[in-house]
Amino acid sequence: MGFKSKYHIDVDFEVPKKIPWYYAPLFASFWLALYLAVVVTQINHLPDPLNREDEARHPDAFIAERAEMQLINLSRIGPKVVGSVANEVTAVEFLKQQIEEVKAQASDYFQFEVDVQLATGSYMHWSMVNMYQNIQNVVVKMSAKNSTSENYLLINSHYDSVPGSPGAGDAGSMITVMLEVMRVISKSQGPLKHPIVFLFNGAEENPLQASHAFITQHKWAENCKALINLDAAGSGGREVLFQSGPENPWLMRYYREVPHPFATSMGEEIFQAGIIPSDTDFRIFRDYGGVPGFDMAYIFNGYVYHTEYDRVNIISKQSLQNTGDNVLALAKGVANAPEMDNPEDHAEGHVIFYDFLGWFMVFYTQTTGVIINAVVCSVAVLAIAVSLFFMTARSGLTWGAVVTRYLTTFVIQIVSLALAAGLTMLVAVFMDGVGRPMTWFSETWLLIGLFFCPMFFGMGILPAYYLEKTKQDKLSLGFRIQLFMHSHCLFLIVLTIVMTAMGLRSSFMCMMAVLFDITALIVNLVTKWHRRAYWFAIAAMVCQILPFLYYTSIAHATYMTMLPMTGRSGSASNPDLLMAGIAVFMAILFAGFIMPLFLFFRKTRTIIYSFLAIAVLFIIIAVTPAGFPYKAKTATQRYSLIHAQRTLHRADGSIRLQEAGIYVYPQDRRINSADDYIKAIGEKHKVSEYCDVEMFCGMPLYNHRWHKARERSFWIPIEENPNLPGSRPALTLLNAHNLEGSISRKRYEFQLVGPDHMTIFIGLQNEVKITDWSFNDTMIREKWEQPYFIYFSYGKDEVGSLTFTIDVEKSDGNFNVPVLEIGIAGHWIHQDKNRTPKYEQFVKSFPSYASVNDWVATYESWLF
Repeated sequence: MGFKSKYHIDVDFEVPKKIPWYYAPLFASFWLALYLAVVVTQINHLPDPLNREDEARHPDAFIAERAEMQLINLSRIGPKVVGSVANEVTAVEFLKQQIEEVKAQASDYFQFEVDVQLATGSYMHWSMVNMYQNIQNVVVKMSAKNSTSENYLLINSHYDSVPGSPGAGDAGSMITVMLEVMRVISKSQGPLKHPIVFLFNGAEENPLQASHAFITQHKWAENCKALINLDAAGSGGREVLFQSGPENPWLMRYYREVPHPFATSMGEEIFQAGIIPSDTDFRIFRDYGGVPGFDMAYIFNGYVYHTEYDRVNIISKQSLQNTGDNVLALAKGVANAPEMDNPEDHAEGHVIFYDFLGWFMVFYTQTTGVIINAVVCSVAVLAIAVSLFFMTARSGLTWGAVVTRYLTTFVIQIVSLALAAGLTMLVAVFMDGVGRPMTWFSETWLLIGLFFCPMFFGMGILPAYYLEKTKQDKLSLGFRIQLFMHSHCLFLIVLTIVMTAMGLRSSFMCMMAVLFDITALIVNLVTKWHRRAYWFAIAAMVCQILPFLYYTSIAHATYMTMLPMTGRSGSASNPDLLMAGIAVFMAILFAGFIMPLFLFFRKTRTIIYSFLAIAVLFIIIAVTPAGFPYKAKTATQRYSLIHAQRTLHRADGSIRLQEAGIYVYPQDRRINSADDYIKAIGEKHKVSEYCDVEMFCGMPLYNHRWHKARERSFWIPIEENPNLPGSRPALTLLNAHNLEGSISRKRYEFQLVGPDHMTIFIGLQNEVKITDWSFNDTMIREKWEQPYFIYFSYGKDEVGSLTFTIDVEKSDGNFNVPVLEIGIAGHWIHQDKNRTPKYEQFVKSFPSYASVNDWVATYESWLF
């Protein structure tokens, strides 16, 4: 069917008929099948592991079986907590033995230096002073005998673990990868232009103390010019490169050569924004040593991270092979890189990097990224304008009429996206409001119905109604659908520009969506397929396959990373909102140009309403027992418990309060799950109830995160005092004297003796201020508000004694009243447990799906 107008000649304009509705499920199934067949398969793909018998045929290859055997032996040591014999003696001897075996097998091309560092120091970690004494590092420098280079590559991971966990994944697996990489390189004949320092880190979980000790005190630290940091927030699977640099984009040229790339700079921005409740040694090397490099970690199966289930049996040889292949290639590449001669000359700004399904890497500087974004957005705006011009020429409408329709469509698209996001967030709020958060925690398939289906419904329902109401419009159905796609493209253009202006490197995500949509549009304009609705749809669909694969792979990896983390990220925020937010962002990217294609089908509104029906069905399923979030051993609910005694003194030394109790720190949103068990032992009180009257709530807080979670932690007074494995901390005032003859300034000198993990709380009384102390001076120098939090631990230290001084100033010089309040919490986190009967019964009452980490502690405060 054609017609003539003053805008064109020789027109063969097509008025398409809608496709029968029953093809819509096939259309949707195509995308689902693409996701399952390609994305899920590829993300879970791991290389075949090499065994020792394969070594003759692959002499320069990483042997996963040998790494696995070392991991088994390392894991047999059990939990390796700073201060324990397991960490300070057994693990160190294991590493020294393995290093000696590597040296014995090494070729005569290499020489080794081995050092066991014993270090004391402190630094600021978030809102506390992090203080350590006599912690250990096992350090190996491997270099070519003829090397004169003074620039070293540093490879780091940690062998210590959290209490109760054997730490096979975090990070025993990475320790054994380092040992095998060292062995493979050492048996070769090089080349090795620059020495490699292998840092076997003995105090990462404390947190990050040993890396600080190395980079600020070790004799080789200043020579370390590049870093490969290996850690774990999960157990097994593929390790992800989620931080690189800072600056130094040359590093990515060597990561590009690894056989199994898995990386995204978006992960770097998410991590550095504090969304992920973890930190790594990478930050310490970066901030205190200025060392650029790579931060790589296992992220899948984070359910077992920091639990007793982080065992060697859940880490496959395929995972070790994947990581070993990558680290070996990266170590060889960087250690021979000419850029290592003068790395400071190659600092050219931040880098944008990402892989595509592990098939290849893309990276470029942030400056280049700004240019690319600007060019793509400019071309996109031009292409949309050309498309609107051709619509004008083919429809018989004026330019103003077409632009008016486009603006109307753009408004509808924006409202649709807002509706979609609102509905998705509403589901998250509803699930939390009815007491059913985290239903997807172990049943991850619920995410599709709970969050993606409301998103799809909101994105499609208003356009469906609009096209139904305007079906007699002079502009054809195909053109009107194209207007919705152009509207979504314009939205992403604006989003790209805004994110780029904010300096967010993740703007490349939006830019790529624009790029592929405009590619389809240009193809359609050049071939004139834009005149034919179905040909236009086919071109658009084909051009969406690659971005669909990429975005859904990022969504899959993001969920597999973030899902388990919600089980340990605290209870202050609603984790369903995080899951919904991920769905909103990802659906806008991968479904924004696919949902308009549903408008070609008959019974469009019915099709779109089916997404709402699925969402309602999934909500119903989620509130039934099918939506119970936890599973024994594989997806547990985490609790930290402390059986503690509190003793608070008056200024004359007499006791004003003494009681025993149980401190309960739930680590996820479902904080009331333990109510039935708590009622059986006593009455729970919010820890925050004590905070208004006592310094740091008068509780044995383990670190600053415990204080942050005080509103959703509980104290249960009980009659049983804990059975302490050792003497309670003793704080002795050694001396108190005026400074420099001044009557208004006084120095207090204390000695503290206690277990290898203690927290020191310091508050002020009667209008006094601290002018100096022997701790890290950041809090005093920057005038932080009191009270002050000091975390103190020691490793290879039989005495466990700490001497410190505090200088105070009081304007009236009256020191006959209390001026200091000092609280000491002692924690026995790795010693053998000897629970009291009632407390034992309480711990055992938790169900099989709970992961309970408990220890005993004391808290005692004095006035001076």
